Amino acid sequence: METKKYREFELKKNSALYFSVGLMAVLLLAYVALEWKTYDSINEWDHASLAIEDDLIENVPITKIELPKPKIIQAPPIIEIVDDDSNKPEDIIKIPEPEPDTEVIPIEKIAVADIDEPEVIPWILVEDAPIFPGCENANNQKACFQQMMQKHIRKHFEYPEMAQEMGLQGRVNIMFTIQKDGSISEVRMRGPHEVLEKEAKRIISKLPKMTPGKQRGTPVKVPFSIPITFKLQ
Repeated sequence: METKKYREFELKKNSALYFSVGLMAVLLLAYVALEWKTYDSINEWDHASLAIEDDLIENVPITKIELPKPKIIQAPPIIEIVDDDSNKPEDIIKIPEPEPDTEVIPIEKIAVADIDEPEVIPWILVEDAPIFPGCENANNQKACFQQMMQKHIRKHFEYPEMAQEMGLQGRVNIMFTIQKDGSISEVRMRGPHEVLEKEAKRIISKLPKMTPGKQRGTPVKVPFSIPITFKLQ
């Protein structure tokens, strides 16, 4: 049996038209949704006011600035020029005349204060150096003194046996003072060992009495120092 079709009830009839209308409606709704703008209603906002109590207001202290006082410039003194008065007598200075009965003290009786010379004069500053026995007639007495000192040390030098056994050697610096009477005293020494110091002191103790040094003709004390070297062969 053949199926009957009614064209007025056919669904596919005008489908293209319906699709176009539907598409335009969707596009219109999308456009309206994107472009739709809304505005809030205008309300009057309350404006708050800040109230500050009077107690919280700080009074700014008044600062007083004292300006420096201006310097007072003194006026220069007024010099008054007085006319020359030729009639005014001048002051005459009178020089007293020596009396004929005045006694003049002889120059020999005038006391002269002694020059306070130091008691100890260094070797390099003493005018007349101490004289070692045998250097009285030497041209350079200081150089002769040192040569005789070296000769005296070589003559009396003895290496202590204890120092040789202990292997002690080194330099002993020794200082002594030639007194006003030419004697030797105030012997001081410094060396690497007490044994060597005792030997150096023994050598110095054998020095002869010397002619004392003089400063402006007055005997003075003169210190002198010399090293003695102990060296094992």
